[in-house]
Amino acid sequence: MAIHKIQINDFVSDDYELIAVHSSLDDYKLAYMLNKELGVQLSKNLAYVEIAIPEGKSAFSNYIFDDEKNDVVWTLIENKTTIINSNKQTTSLFEQVDITVFLLPEFKKADYLIKIENIDYGFDSESIVDKIQEIKNVTTAYTIDITNLKSKNNLIF
Repeated sequence: MAIHKIQINDFVSDDYELIAVHSSLDDYKLAYMLNKELGVQLSKNLAYVEIAIPEGKSAFSNYIFDDEKNDVVWTLIENKTTIINSNKQTTSLFEQVDITVFLLPEFKKADYLIKIENIDYGFDSESIVDKIQEIKNVTTAYTIDITNLKSKNNLIF
C-alpha cells in the first residue's frame, strides 16, 4: 500500500499579492479610506486571525471583501498586536508583561497588510499601491515579494 504525504506546501499557492501599509490610522478608518479610494467594500470580519506562540494566543483583527464579480478576495489585516503574558505567575498588576506579536516578523515596521487573493497575471498592483499612498496619514505602501517570505504560513487564514 502506498503512503501519501500531504505537506503544508501543497496548499500554499502564490496567486495572491501582498501589500504592506505604514499608517497611523486606526484599522476601521483605514478600511473606510481604502473602500473610498479603491472602490472595494471591506467590512469587519468577526473571526480574528489567531496565531499561537509559547507565551499565549494572539488575535489579529481583519477586514474582508469578497468581490464575486471578479472572483477576488481582499483582506486588510493588522500586522502587530499586543498580548498579556498569561503563562507567567504575577503577584502584582505592575508585573504583567505585554508582548508584541507580529503576523509577519520580517516586516515589523508595517502596520497593516493587504492580501489580495485569486488574482490573474494582468493584475496591476502598482496602481493599487499608488492609490493607497494618496490616502492621508498613510506614510508609505509597497508590495512584498512572497517567494522568500519565511512566515508565509501565517498568511493561511
